Amino acid sequence: MTAGTAPRWASTLDSVVVYAQGALCRRLARGAVPAAGRVRVTGLPRSLDPGSLRARVVGASGVRVTEARVEPEAELLDTEPSEDLRREVERLRDGCAAARGRRDRQLGLIEEVGALRPVPPARRRDAPHRRAPVDAWLELSDFVDERLTGLHSRLRELEKELRRVEHELTVAEDRFSRASTGAPSAPVADSMCAVLTLDDADEAEVEVEYGVPGALWVPAYRLTRREGQSDGSLVLRASVAQRTGEDWTGVRIALATADLRRRTDLPRLRSVRIGRSQSAPAPSGWREHPAGLADLFAGYDAAGPRPDMRPAPGAVGGAAPGPVPPSPVPLPEGAPPPSFGGPAAPARPSGRPRTAARLAAPAAAPAAPAAPGAAPSPHAASVAVAGYAPPSPVTGPPQPDGAELDYSALVLCGPDEQGGRRGRLFPGSGVDPVTAEYRRRAGTVGALPLPGHAVRPRESAGSFDHRFDAAAPADIPSDGTWHTVTVGEIPVGLRTEYICVPSVEQTVYTTLVLSNATDQALLAGPVEVTVDGDFLLTAALPTLAPGCVCRVGLGPAEAIGVTRRVNLHESTAGLRNNVTVLDHRVRVELANRLAAPVLVEVRERVPVTSDPDVRIEERADWTAPGGDAGAERHVPGTRLWRIELPAGGTAALDGGYEIRIPAGRALTGGNRRS
Repeated sequence: MTAGTAPRWASTLDSVVVYAQGALCRRLARGAVPAAGRVRVTGLPRSLDPGSLRARVVGASGVRVTEARVEPEAELLDTEPSEDLRREVERLRDGCAAARGRRDRQLGLIEEVGALRPVPPARRRDAPHRRAPVDAWLELSDFVDERLTGLHSRLRELEKELRRVEHELTVAEDRFSRASTGAPSAPVADSMCAVLTLDDADEAEVEVEYGVPGALWVPAYRLTRREGQSDGSLVLRASVAQRTGEDWTGVRIALATADLRRRTDLPRLRSVRIGRSQSAPAPSGWREHPAGLADLFAGYDAAGPRPDMRPAPGAVGGAAPGPVPPSPVPLPEGAPPPSFGGPAAPARPSGRPRTAARLAAPAAAPAAPAAPGAAPSPHAASVAVAGYAPPSPVTGPPQPDGAELDYSALVLCGPDEQGGRRGRLFPGSGVDPVTAEYRRRAGTVGALPLPGHAVRPRESAGSFDHRFDAAAPADIPSDGTWHTVTVGEIPVGLRTEYICVPSVEQTVYTTLVLSNATDQALLAGPVEVTVDGDFLLTAALPTLAPGCVCRVGLGPAEAIGVTRRVNLHESTAGLRNNVTVLDHRVRVELANRLAAPVLVEVRERVPVTSDPDVRIEERADWTAPGGDAGAERHVPGTRLWRIELPAGGTAALDGGYEIRIPAGRALTGGNRRS
């Protein structure tokens, strides 16, 4: 059974994990396994990463997947693809052209009617002057005015209809340009399929996992609270955008802060040498092949050729003509071989391995010049088509190519390869142009502008990674626009505090103090605050680690008034009046016009000095912010008043400080410090 005749299993998308860049999709497929054990799982997008394909058997003990690879396929659809949007755009374009034509014809009629003027007949030389027909002129003017009034009224209706059709056309064209890329735009569906080989089993269910680019997400929140209550609910939501080429309909969504394409290679520690400069040895991944490598395929060769393997035209012994790709070369003399397996070059009978250049193509003797007019030989034609030129002699130690040292891109050749390639590692072929175009389109979603106050997960997550699982399945089409997904409710501690800084602004601000009581961090993002069922504002929530506290501002509290007054008294002190005393008295008055008691924090400032001759003495019951002030940082000299105001109550706070400086000195900018 060939790969083309293998049974096709339709797959359904079960779950998707969206990372900071890219996504990991999981599909399920079930069916009867043929005797050969080879099946084709269809429905995979064309933009998938072939190196990320993983497959396993679900719910069957003893059955496993022995081979998995990705192949492109094209399927002819039974019916024409849906073109409702395209037809709607074409219909509106025709309607817009017809409405514009009616408007233009109406403008032509208005111009014709407006050009009506009374034209007197030409007077002959001997004829006397005629009396002007004033009544006829007035009747003509009335007719033109009445006709223009009706035409202009009709013109306003036509222009209104034209604007409506143009608006509908703009909306339809926008919907058509942002239509989902998961639906095929042609009668032929271009997709990928996973060719799997399973052990002997009658029926099995397989799980196929693969990575795709073109998906990203940013966190968002919705905070709901009641006025006068100390609790609330914080709902984690996510704005997800994807252009992977497949629609995510009714799938379980998970969101991760990790980078799907992060590097996995270890850093290389180089030697530090003291002494004479020495050139570093060139790295190489070559080592001798194990003995008897060709005997591994003896049983495969004894089974005979596969039905789908046909000798190529012009091939000898079933091997297709063409150059053999180069193999890596041995290590320089004295360099230790690495501990991992890598590609190797076959050895000559004399025991000296061939170089990479000599293995690039079969050795050929120089051909004699052809006679004029003679046809080129078949070998010369094949060399010309392949673009191969006879290699020049190589001197010195062989150097491995950069592609041969890229171990992640090396491909193990299967038993069907010819020319000594079977069972060895060679650089894999690049991505085909069609797949490259699909991946380029998927990558355009990374340039999508972020919503307001949104922060990318990698920027806000820092050094930790978390995963958030959505509570319910979601639908996210492949249209490259933002879609909101509700993840779940997060238990947080919540209390309301009122803060004012009257020395800067005599306004009281409402703040919410959030404490993260979970074992996961809250990422930075926009939070929509709703109070008593009414939307209040959208604020920016900073990154909140587990157990930490942050403050979110909700704007001014108009129902709480604050007034600040400062009195300065300057005097002298000391035996010889050589000390200037600057006495600052501060009075802050608060008034609560709310129906519930509130806790107000008043922030004041006291001057700080590093001069030992200048002394500052405080006279107030305020306190300096200490370790219990939370994660918020305060500048030096900050002082706090905390007072609870009853409903409809008032309070007055008195404080102050004295600045004692030598008489020969003065404060920069004046002695008044408020």
